[in-house]
Amino acid sequence: MRAIQIQSLTGPEGLALVDLPEPEADGGLLIDVHAAGVSFADLLVSQGLYQMTQPPPFVPGMEAAGIVRQVPPDSNLSVGDRVCTHGTGTFVEVIRASPEQTFRLPDSMSFEQGAGFILNFQTAMFALRHRGGLGEGETVLVFGASGGVGTAAIQVAKGLGAARVIGLVSTPAKAEIASAAGADDVALISDKWKNDVLELSSGVDLVYDPVGGDYFLDGLRCLKPNGRLVVVGFAAGSIPEVRVNRLLLKNIAVVGAAWGSAIQIDRSLPGRIHDELMPLIESGAIDPPVGQSLPLEQAADALRLFQKREAVGKVVLRVAAD
Repeated sequence: MRAIQIQSLTGPEGLALVDLPEPEADGGLLIDVHAAGVSFADLLVSQGLYQMTQPPPFVPGMEAAGIVRQVPPDSNLSVGDRVCTHGTGTFVEVIRASPEQTFRLPDSMSFEQGAGFILNFQTAMFALRHRGGLGEGETVLVFGASGGVGTAAIQVAKGLGAARVIGLVSTPAKAEIASAAGADDVALISDKWKNDVLELSSGVDLVYDPVGGDYFLDGLRCLKPNGRLVVVGFAAGSIPEVRVNRLLLKNIAVVGAAWGSAIQIDRSLPGRIHDELMPLIESGAIDPPVGQSLPLEQAADALRLFQKREAVGKVVLRVAAD
């Protein structure tokens, strides 16, 4: 089968298209992959900078969508089901997947949408509801609002009843993407973006921050009293620090939301969050935006989109025709 392999930890240049044996079922779940999701984390993996590393060669990728080929005994899935899954080594034509992290793909979603559904939308639900305690009628500020992580947060926040969602982006073109995803307002990054957000909102209740770096502190300044900033990641590269007197004097909170760590502790969490997301899909609140879609053999180019900060919506690799 065709597969992408990381042969050296040198970033996109270390990727190669190879031919590997198909995995054995061994009583497990086999999926014929139609599309694989690509994320900023995959770029970090290719550089040896992700929190979980392994020596090359290995197959990258953390999410995929496709059709079930074989199921284990007592599975709630059937051969032929359209599914999305989260795991490791998904940049391949056939994967052996974990049943507890594999879910039926709603009929309304394409395989490309499904390939970007689990990581981004489960993270958004976990961060906004489980960790951030988002309530109906609140205002949310989303950093990196044009990417896969940001657009998912916009849609989940709106689906959970946020009265207003403000997206923060770097260009007018990315502002259009955030608006199309459902943002009520968009602020452009500048030396006065904090003031723009405060003019739009008079302060926000929750900041969704997958970026970190220099944006973090101004994110805190955008919070109302009793507001929360939810830390999701550090796409800017640097990990910010805060003087805790800022939290004390404004009665605000900084909350960590590491979905990957949480599911290692509670293996039932993905299933519960999936059940929470289903009503939002059925209502139309969630309609995952697909950005750049490339064939499997262009996986290195997909990673370069993150390297150049050109990724919009969800970046996916097409592995087989729908």
